[in-house]
Amino acid sequence: MNRALVFDCDGVLADTERYGHLVAFNALFAEVGLDLSWSADGYAPLLRIGGGKERLLALFRDAEWVARNRLPQDRNEQLRLVAGWHRRKTEIFRDLVARGALPPRSGVARLAAEAQGAGWQTAVASTASGESVAAIIEHVFPAQAAAAFRVFAGDIVGRKKPAADIYRLALAELGRSPGGVCVIEDSGQGLLAALGAGCATIITVSGFTAADDFSGAALVVDCLGDELHPARVLASRLPQSPGGLVTLETCEAAIRWAAAESPGKEGGS
Repeated sequence: MNRALVFDCDGVLADTERYGHLVAFNALFAEVGLDLSWSADGYAPLLRIGGGKERLLALFRDAEWVARNRLPQDRNEQLRLVAGWHRRKTEIFRDLVARGALPPRSGVARLAAEAQGAGWQTAVASTASGESVAAIIEHVFPAQAAAAFRVFAGDIVGRKKPAADIYRLALAELGRSPGGVCVIEDSGQGLLAALGAGCATIITVSGFTAADDFSGAALVVDCLGDELHPARVLASRLPQSPGGLVTLETCEAAIRWAAAESPGKEGGS
């Protein structure tokens, strides 16, 4: 086994931000009686903040809003409160997943099955909580395929995306050099994290990320593609177009392209 395929979760495995996390945040706000409801347009800029707890903590920057909602001003109390909010928000999110409110994105299960069938390691590296990521993996993939995934998620690293920490940890735990890994991401923040770890990256654009900067990606598509929803290439550095499907051959081509761009990078181990 000399290759690994590492997926981001939110926006890659399913359109979780718009139909999952945003819905869950707003349900939480209503449940705890906060004077707040995020619109889709208002939520989009918050995705530049890696992690759900971090987005909630950012609310406390608005002193007027904090006072209006009679929230604590002590930082330790805020941290405890946010931890509780985030646990409840994760429960709401997992319920949405269980009810089938977040359909998998096109081509994800197909590509993962192809990778596992060829002996590649498969993993997910995400800033989302481990519970949320596990729920999505179990929803998107058949049980046997889901069980083969390694999961790197939540607060297991000190800095979240766009820092490269989560991908560096994944490389170390998988026993892979950057030259043996292809990452599937959907956002500019995720791309920066993957590139920071030296990994070849394919972008599958999601609802909130179409305007992101994807400089440095080997390939940008609107989805990974299946028979009913073929992939549309938005930008490519690869010698051949993947056609309507991003395949394992496409991932190999991305790895080769990245190695040519960074000749010093190790490959294959």
